[in-house]
Amino acid sequence: MGSSFKSKTTREGATWNLQVREPFRFASGGTIPRVNIAYETWGTLNGDKSNAVLILTGLSPDAHAASSELNPRDGWWEPMIGPGRPFDTDHQFVICINSLGSCKGTTGPGSINPNTGKQYRLSFPDLRIQDIASSAQMVLQSLEIEQLRALIGPSMGGMSCFALMKQVPDITRHFLAISTAARAEPYAIAIRSLQREMIVRDPNWQDGDYTNKRWPETGMRLARKLGMISYRSEPEWRERFGREVQNRFNQRLFGMHFEVESYLENAAKKFIRNFDPCCYLYLSRAMDWYDISEGFENMPAAFKDIQLDSARVIGVETDALWPAHQQKEICQQFSGKGIDCHLQMLPSIQGHDSFMVDYDRFCPAVAEFMRPLI
Repeated sequence: MGSSFKSKTTREGATWNLQVREPFRFASGGTIPRVNIAYETWGTLNGDKSNAVLILTGLSPDAHAASSELNPRDGWWEPMIGPGRPFDTDHQFVICINSLGSCKGTTGPGSINPNTGKQYRLSFPDLRIQDIASSAQMVLQSLEIEQLRALIGPSMGGMSCFALMKQVPDITRHFLAISTAARAEPYAIAIRSLQREMIVRDPNWQDGDYTNKRWPETGMRLARKLGMISYRSEPEWRERFGREVQNRFNQRLFGMHFEVESYLENAAKKFIRNFDPCCYLYLSRAMDWYDISEGFENMPAAFKDIQLDSARVIGVETDALWPAHQQKEICQQFSGKGIDCHLQMLPSIQGHDSFMVDYDRFCPAVAEFMRPLI
């Protein structure tokens, strides 16, 4: 898979930036003049480049999945990556790519259009999960990695992995799907649709012409709250907060009185200015559009060309956003075509977010799959 495009790779601290100096063509038919793809790596790529492990992320994480000498700040998947950890950097070369469409280093709607000198915003082409996969493929080509030892896809990243495997059926020997799906279903679409409406209904949205002074904070705050509710589970809310009151004397009409309300408010405030509204909308919609079986007679036909030695699907029993039946569907499709696939449903109570917080369960589960691959 030699590089077939004009590019330059630079480094800023721990983050590598692949600058592709030619038009990027989207699955929808749109183009942009050039694209920048941010990624980080841990460990050492071996001589025959056979020990690479690629992680494709969910909607909001950046490429900084774990700390390194160049960036000692803890990453969003810190307990997973490093010497002796599930993704063992003593033996594996781990890559994490920030998704196309994001605002964390990779080109997205919040990036500057070199033709106009202004942010793309709503002039950014329609984004599909397939485009995220294409940009990831460019990183692999620049590193001259023809086949991965393992491909890892948590949440939206799993969809991106499916799209990458459809584009290059033998791109990886092993695949680990975590709390993901092969297509979006009505419940998740409904949640994300309402989140998008909250943002675009904010008076400061201005059809994407918001400014730093007039930012759609209310829309982003409400969207994040709804997101947090869907990412976690009812048992966790009950155990963690119960009916604890945090301010009995709040005189504001319908003001916040319960601890769970304060938790959601604080979580939303942390997110509001840390993620671009346009990027959020584009990535959210890309998930809703994704269906691996689109254009195929049925789901088995869509999986037919994917070539794997093994696959593991890890889900969570309390995940309402990416539920158990979707994890089972993935494993059934792989098993149906003779791929060694095992389904593991964990009893975590943190819902969809479990893979980023319940490390007591997830670290052993991931390590059980990854260690034999060393």
